[in-house]
Amino acid sequence: MTSTIVHVEPATTTRQSVHIGRRTGIALAAASFFGLFAFLWPLIGAADSTAITHASETPWLFAVLLPLVIAVVLADMADGGLDAKGIALIGVLSAVAAALRPFGGGHAGFEPMWIVIILGGRVLGPGAGFGIGAIGMFASALLTGGVGPWLAFQMIAAGWVGLGAGLLPRAKGKSELVLLTIYGAVACIAYGFLLNLWFWPTVTVSGSLPAAISFVPGAGFIINLRHWLAFCVATSLGFDIPRAILTAVLIIVAGRPILNALRRASRRAAFDVPVSFVSPQLSPSAPRH
Repeated sequence: MTSTIVHVEPATTTRQSVHIGRRTGIALAAASFFGLFAFLWPLIGAADSTAITHASETPWLFAVLLPLVIAVVLADMADGGLDAKGIALIGVLSAVAAALRPFGGGHAGFEPMWIVIILGGRVLGPGAGFGIGAIGMFASALLTGGVGPWLAFQMIAAGWVGLGAGLLPRAKGKSELVLLTIYGAVACIAYGFLLNLWFWPTVTVSGSLPAAISFVPGAGFIINLRHWLAFCVATSLGFDIPRAILTAVLIIVAGRPILNALRRASRRAAFDVPVSFVSPQLSPSAPRH
């Protein structure tokens, strides 16, 4: 009887992937292109465009976004970045992020979920980071009853936060922690600024904003960009800064043990360890069957 030995190569390096496979890159590009169009239409709209609510478009946004999120994760599997155990880990991290979000309750912008999205994306890579952010935001909305026209935009922006964490350059020790802390603070502020775009034109239609921070249909990219930035500073920066501070503090305090735990789980799952099948070599004195 001939048996086969499965030989697993030991993981000698810490998995800190910034490589994006061809399929993953295509899926991420499609999701990001869709997200940019959904967010930036007020800034790039035609001169005769009018500001309308996104509420009626939400079913279409979900209809496009959810398959794209699934496509990113499946493409990461096809490119060899993840296997079934990796998908399970994405699910666990998304569930943890969803469970952490209600603890902040959105008060003053405090949302502890971002540490999971950022550190998960850092360890598992950009494709997985995008999935953790988008799926975690979707699950938290179901958990808290926060489903509405804003959810598709939250999912896209949260996915970008995880994607960016996976694309950060290599670093070790304190340098890595400093890099993640700075990224976490900047990403949390950018997230708040982006989310303003989904309702800013709608608020302008109601006539409740001063002209200096209002959306002006057809005014051009530069003018509306300046008005949008002024709107963000005047209205949401008070929420974005506490979110950034909390995320930075959590990364400083708990970032290292969480990174170690995630990398330990990644090594034990052996996502990227090559497996080879070899025939056993029998010695002359070994019994033959």
